[in-house]
Amino acid sequence: MSEPLVYLNDRFVPASQAHINIYDLGIVLGATLTEMTRTFAHRPFRLEDHIGRLFRSCKYANLQPPLSPDEMREKTHELIAANCKFIEAGQDLGIIHFITPGENRIYAGSAAGTARLTPTFCIHTFPMPFSAWRHLFTEGTHVVTPAIRHIPPQCLEPKMKNRSRLHWWLADQQSHAVDPKAITLLLDLEGNITECAGSNFLIARDRTVYSPTSRNILEGVSLVTVRELAAELGWNWVEKDLQPYDVVNADEAWLTTTPYCVAPCTKINNTPVGTGKPGPMFAELMAAWSKRVGMDILKQIGESAI
Repeated sequence: MSEPLVYLNDRFVPASQAHINIYDLGIVLGATLTEMTRTFAHRPFRLEDHIGRLFRSCKYANLQPPLSPDEMREKTHELIAANCKFIEAGQDLGIIHFITPGENRIYAGSAAGTARLTPTFCIHTFPMPFSAWRHLFTEGTHVVTPAIRHIPPQCLEPKMKNRSRLHWWLADQQSHAVDPKAITLLLDLEGNITECAGSNFLIARDRTVYSPTSRNILEGVSLVTVRELAAELGWNWVEKDLQPYDVVNADEAWLTTTPYCVAPCTKINNTPVGTGKPGPMFAELMAAWSKRVGMDILKQIGESAI
């Protein structure tokens, strides 16, 4: 085997041969449910949680995955074993699962019928580009709240992880006009903090961690991990509506996400958060996460060649 593999529908294929039909509803409608997992030392972290959430999303969207959860775990482990051969020992993989409703029959030239569509299902991997995130840990992140707002849960359930994200792309254009390195943080229609495109958002004050309410956000697997670690560290945890005012006046703020776990937010809308530098609670949190996964996460990000 000279290249990584992809699991597409019912078989493993070389990545260069993994193709999706242009009539797929994932392209035509942006109707795609997805999950991202990562490995630590080539072992997947909380894979069961990610697969479990994918199945809950599918149930809500009335999509039937072609594999059972156990079968999906098995195929994922097979893919990791095959594709880790193409990365160095100190590198790790991102693992993507996605499912779409299948092809648009009219576009594909078939008569419109009532038969159930056959979903498109894929698992693929990519080497984690740690160098692209290195600056987040030296400089911290700058989040910007653009005019584009979070889609209300009455319109699209945020607990269902999906790729229907044109509004995020538009929001990023506005944020990057303020700062090309900015990460977009959306407010809801009432001006409350929600989440970033690929991460949850938290603030900390007086050894208490505050999260936006679960009605308004994806309950990220990394968010759950931070909540668990916060309990181990003796911190309080509160869910409440938060506004930019609360972020500006926090001791610290963080982004939680699968690829790099936690990143410090040191600025919002060009106003410093806390001291404007990564804080001591962030350092404690990353040390606790590193202990849980058995490796120094910051060292890996700092030393990775890619």
